[in-house]
Amino acid sequence: MNFLAHIYLSGDNTAITIGNFIADGIKGKRYAKYPDAIQIGILLHRKIDTFTDAHPTVRMSTKRLHKNYSHYSGVIVDILYDHFLAKNWSQYSDIPLDLYIENFYDDLKANFTILPVRIQKMMPYMIADNWLLNYAHIEGIQKVLNGMNHRTNNISGMNNATDELQEFYDEFEEEFTDFFEELRAFSNEKLAMLHQLYALH
Repeated sequence: MNFLAHIYLSGDNTAITIGNFIADGIKGKRYAKYPDAIQIGILLHRKIDTFTDAHPTVRMSTKRLHKNYSHYSGVIVDILYDHFLAKNWSQYSDIPLDLYIENFYDDLKANFTILPVRIQKMMPYMIADNWLLNYAHIEGIQKVLNGMNHRTNNISGMNNATDELQEFYDEFEEEFTDFFEELRAFSNEKLAMLHQLYALH
């Protein structure tokens, strides 16, 4: 899953949310140097990724892209699924998406010193261009894919994936909706287990 889903699945604990958000930049056991709640977020992120990568519905979405994008297909599906989460946000949260994202950006700024350097450098661009809110629109997804294609020196061709998004829009949305219900239940279960493990209440 991509940024918005990981943030959403963290619940309402700011530190857990921050940990989940920065987890890709924390390798191996380096998470242990962080406060407990940050550790929970990092470990939750890893469990979400493992569950997602192995899920047959996600693999169905990925297979649709594999011919044109090979091993980049999984990354693209993560982004497309964030689009459907943002687009259908009111089904998952009572807090309006723009306010939810604004609060998250405020939390990032307040915890700037704990963020990995890579995230510190990325954050101003993320906020200025409001990546998370723009996920709700195909134009916003196009910008994200353009940027990711550029980072692969234009090898991946990911900038073309909005073609498949629009061609198979209903199929991708149905797959996201079915999968996300399972993922929410899985994440809630794992989050409860991690709370118990760390005795955080």
